[in-house]
Amino acid sequence: MRIALGCDHRGLKLKQIIIGLLTELGYGHQDFGCYRAEPVDYPDIVPEVAKAVISGKFDHGILICSSGIGMSIAANKMRGIRAALCCDVFSARRAREHNDANILCLGEETMEQSLALDIVRAYLSSTFEGGRHLRRVEKIHSLETASLDNK
Repeated sequence: MRIALGCDHRGLKLKQIIIGLLTELGYGHQDFGCYRAEPVDYPDIVPEVAKAVISGKFDHGILICSSGIGMSIAANKMRGIRAALCCDVFSARRAREHNDANILCLGEETMEQSLALDIVRAYLSSTFEGGRHLRRVEKIHSLETASLDNK
């Protein structure tokens, strides 16, 4: 499995810790930035990670900012992305099993590092169940292509 990672300056420390976990678990990964503690805008990081996942070159993405909220909002603007902000292990599993999430969003300042690592493990070890959930994911996809000027 290959994972695309990205963060803003407020998620840099957690991203480095997650890279260590991915290496330990034997997952391939690529870091799409940021690389330093100088401020960077999270919407500038999202497109590269999202494109890497959408292209199929990477199986999943992980995006990190201070709360995870900005990254998840920005990522979900990208067609084909189902980004899930997860703050517990249950949500991480459900994001994969029921929603076929392809990007995990985390907040470095919202949880202990050990919990974040447990969330990453749960997310990456879960698989989409399909069945009734596939119908719902297809409906989500149809929202991406729906006209926004339904007056």
